[in-house]
Amino acid sequence: MNLLKTLAKVSSFTLISRILGLVREVLIANLLGAGMMTDAFNVAFRLPNMLRRLFAEGAFSQAFVPFLGEYKNKQDEASTRALVNHVCTLLGLTVFFVSALGVLGAPWVIQATASGFIAQPDKFQLAVELTRITFPYIFFQAMVALSAAVLNTWGKFSLPAFTPVMFNLTAIVMILFAAPYFDNPARVLAWSAFIGGVLQMVIQVPALWRIRMLPRFSLSLADPGVRRVLKTMAPATLGVSVAQVSLVINTTFASWLPTGSISWLNYADRLMEFPVGLLGAALGTILLPSLSKMKAKGDGEGFSATLDWGLRVALLLTAPAAIGMMLLAVPLAATLFQHGAFKSEDTLMTQQALIAYSVGLIGLILVKILAPAFYSRQDVRTPLKYALISLTATQLMNLAFVAYGPLAHAGLALSIGLAATLNASLLYYGLRKAGAYTPHAGWTVFSLKLLTGLLVMAVTLWFARGPVADWLHHSLAWRVLHLCAVVGLGAVAYFVTLYVLGFRVADFKRRV
Repeated sequence: MNLLKTLAKVSSFTLISRILGLVREVLIANLLGAGMMTDAFNVAFRLPNMLRRLFAEGAFSQAFVPFLGEYKNKQDEASTRALVNHVCTLLGLTVFFVSALGVLGAPWVIQATASGFIAQPDKFQLAVELTRITFPYIFFQAMVALSAAVLNTWGKFSLPAFTPVMFNLTAIVMILFAAPYFDNPARVLAWSAFIGGVLQMVIQVPALWRIRMLPRFSLSLADPGVRRVLKTMAPATLGVSVAQVSLVINTTFASWLPTGSISWLNYADRLMEFPVGLLGAALGTILLPSLSKMKAKGDGEGFSATLDWGLRVALLLTAPAAIGMMLLAVPLAATLFQHGAFKSEDTLMTQQALIAYSVGLIGLILVKILAPAFYSRQDVRTPLKYALISLTATQLMNLAFVAYGPLAHAGLALSIGLAATLNASLLYYGLRKAGAYTPHAGWTVFSLKLLTGLLVMAVTLWFARGPVADWLHHSLAWRVLHLCAVVGLGAVAYFVTLYVLGFRVADFKRRV
């Protein structure tokens, strides 16, 4: 398998999904702005989305993929299929129970995650109603995550990468065509999440059937493979939950800030998720099964070389994204969101959060590359330890920046970014200490060339952007054309500089 080619394929589908996600956010901003209804939906969907990452994508993938890869390489097909059946049944029953609890206990969920809403009865009741609609989403996503784990282990990366497109398309279609039929526009967002989850699950079925791994109901806790997965899932769940708990705490902080704070953070987060998903998640997706396969074969040299490749590719693409987000925060927010109910004041507030998030963009993406290196070694305890340290640091910074400082919602974004950088640093040195990774030759020259390219790009963006105030008052057509031109100039300046300095695409091809 050509890793660079696979990365390009996965990133292409992810790019389509992220573009549609931005279209969805533009439509939401135009429909609702950054007021009470948007805050209520964001809070209602944040916990189901958090639990999706916890049960579905995060702990489950980390615990299951290394063992599934081991079974595929060392066991027969019947044993592997039995493991998939048993794990799917157990995961499905667990998440169904959690979904039911969320629907029944929605008022307590909102009290716990957005206590600031209690003093605003209308906002509180709307958040409760939307939570009851969106909570079953995690069940569908758990099944999608299991399907993705199986398909990725079989080298089928395209469909799992395409699946999020269905979610965004559903939201876009419902906002455009169903919103007029709802007395409260926020409800259409909640139902689009529910329906989108169902569609994402359904499209996995044919692909699983073709590789003879379509799960059937079969519960067996006596299966040694299931026991090993469960044993690993406990610390993996704790590790993933640390990041999600941090998000819940940040939401609670934001609920006490002025109305709109949660929405400003959410819009900035959506922009940040673009490079994080396009680069970090895509790299992590292809690296986990590849590294797990090498670990199962005892190929330590290949393991280190593949991880080194991932780090170089990540820095090559992430560093310019971080610089671009900082310098183009206002142009991006104004072009994408400043329409309808979303005002120029909202653009400036979103800019503050986006710049703060950008500080930690490299850290956020490197965590998604370095953590799978531990999981592929079936070591989930070390990332858990580092995640707990990062959680503590996040909340200490929240107190310093927000509770006792002047940064308000931007402080919440900054604390997440800085803590992610700390987490990435700990993971890096942990792998070095364990002897799992040794940097290959050429890092000094690589870094100097990279910094030169970044400097040329930053200067180009600075002059091409012009005064940020202009972006608040010009027409949408002007913003779109100028943003495309500025981004294009910056990209050309960066990649031409790297080419002149000797970088070639062929240098980053790698087969596993």
